[in-house]
Amino acid sequence: MLTVFARAFRVPELRKKLLFTLGLIVLFRLGQIMPAPGVDVLAVRQCVGSASGGLFDMMQMLSGGAMLQLSVFALGVMPYITASIIMQLFAVLVPRLDALRKEGHNGQARITQYTRYLTVGLALLNATTIVAMARSGNLLPGCARPLLRDQGLLTVSVIVLTMVAGTCVVMWMGELVTDRGIGNGMSILMFTQVVAVFPGYMAKIFVLTPFGFAVMLASGLCLVAAVVFVEQAQRRVPVQYAKRMVGRRMYGGSSTYIPLKVNQAGIVPVIFTSSLLYLPSLAAPLLGAEAGAWVSRNLTAGTHPLYMSAYVLLIVSFAYFYVAITFNPVEVADNMRRFGGFVPGIRPGAPTARYLAYVLSRLTAPGAVYLGVLALLPLVAFAILRDPGTQQNFPFGGTSVLIMVGVGLDTVKQIESQLQQRNYEGFLR
Repeated sequence: MLTVFARAFRVPELRKKLLFTLGLIVLFRLGQIMPAPGVDVLAVRQCVGSASGGLFDMMQMLSGGAMLQLSVFALGVMPYITASIIMQLFAVLVPRLDALRKEGHNGQARITQYTRYLTVGLALLNATTIVAMARSGNLLPGCARPLLRDQGLLTVSVIVLTMVAGTCVVMWMGELVTDRGIGNGMSILMFTQVVAVFPGYMAKIFVLTPFGFAVMLASGLCLVAAVVFVEQAQRRVPVQYAKRMVGRRMYGGSSTYIPLKVNQAGIVPVIFTSSLLYLPSLAAPLLGAEAGAWVSRNLTAGTHPLYMSAYVLLIVSFAYFYVAITFNPVEVADNMRRFGGFVPGIRPGAPTARYLAYVLSRLTAPGAVYLGVLALLPLVAFAILRDPGTQQNFPFGGTSVLIMVGVGLDTVKQIESQLQQRNYEGFLR
């Protein structure tokens, strides 16, 4: 990876793109550190340092430590990621959006505009919820000091509008990285959020137990290697295109393949499940004393067996659901038949669609189990360690490793492809 970046910096155009991306990452981290107006910074730092638990760790990791600190970019990229996932689901379920998806560039531009509107709505909802929890003291339970300097409506409205505006700026920065930088902008910013909390976590673990730090580092490296192996694994379905005459020219006769990844769903099922399991924690204070206590005891603590079971089952279910709506075997088979393609030994049309569905279902099973086991590893580690300090600082969660490995591999592949294009241009010249 270092060799690829070194080669990229030797190319002037790629060097400009890399420096542009790094500059926006610095601005993004600055916005995550900058507190929103009306927030008591000292109280927030004191209470965040004493908070622990699966919910707080998840919020810290997914927001790069910005959400619990009530910063300008507190919501980060999560509203846009959630809106994108929802629009992908609606594009299959709503006929109008499905027609726009098939229109090409113009239709995709309309869907992107709808995604932006939905992002602003989700950001407004999330910011209102977070500020209301900070105002009532439920954001950081056990904090004796008020997190806001003023509990008035004007101060709360300013903080909410600041967070929503910060989300719009983050969305704009992500699109700038995609257009003028390297890689997918939102993925790069999410990668930045996850990596930003790692040095602090590792330093705290090293202070608590140097031996545990060494064991965790070795285990983390093995886990990253396993994730890279599975993320790169794919089933290549061979496709043969028959020769055909168009006018006086002969077309076709080539061989290619359809790459079906083992983890076809990616990180989406884990994000879906984390968002759903976050809802009971928000609803617990509204359910009354007895029901709220039961929810907090069984559906909030990451070490509870009911929480673990629900976590794994939801991830597996969402993996099958997401793969089913994003990969349509019938549409792929029809496109192959339209251009004269076929799978060797399989008749075109409906038999090809059934074969692709069969292969995809067999690949989704190990991929869904892989996601469930990977997400369950940190929860099992929490239950075995039973040390609040270590649990609070455990960095190698399934979600964080998937984000880091997936985004890192995609970015390196894009850099390598651009380097190869420039090498071919130089050869032709």
